Amino acid sequence: MTHQIVSLARDCSATEIPSGYVHRLAVGTPIVITQQLGGSYTVTAGYGQLMRIEAKDADALGFAAASAEAPTEFSEQLVWDQLKTVYDPEIPVNIVDLGLIYSCEITENNGVHDICIAMTLTAPGCGMSQALKSDVERKLCGLPAVRQVNVEIVFDPPWTMQRMSEAIRLQLGLD
Repeated sequence: MTHQIVSLARDCSATEIPSGYVHRLAVGTPIVITQQLGGSYTVTAGYGQLMRIEAKDADALGFAAASAEAPTEFSEQLVWDQLKTVYDPEIPVNIVDLGLIYSCEITENNGVHDICIAMTLTAPGCGMSQALKSDVERKLCGLPAVRQVNVEIVFDPPWTMQRMSEAIRLQLGLD
């Protein structure tokens, strides 16, 4: 569903890409949905400004909130599967395949898990860092038997396109 034009059914918040500034969009505002991945929506509004609308505001776009069947058992694979549902708001690629996850450490104590993620961004000045960090925290905290999630944004080593999976580089025409 790309480039679908809709008018907002109610006021909602939208985060400007890449600055990270939050705006309030008014009911009736015409927008173009350019990307719907990982539960959030990338849209253009106004004079072509790229913005991100969260899944919690799907109804403002005329969609029902997505409900997925919750997993019942914890596994490391489940953690990686959840990380692959977090997408860069500007390009249709998840943060794992982009090579933004530098480490994922899982500790277990009495059947509950703590998860520490070190991740980076494609550009150090990206204003979307808090949105991506919050996505990771929210999605991992929703897993069974997870007590705590800590996400640290790091820039050493700096991200390069070589960190992307080969499949994604080919898909984007970068190889």
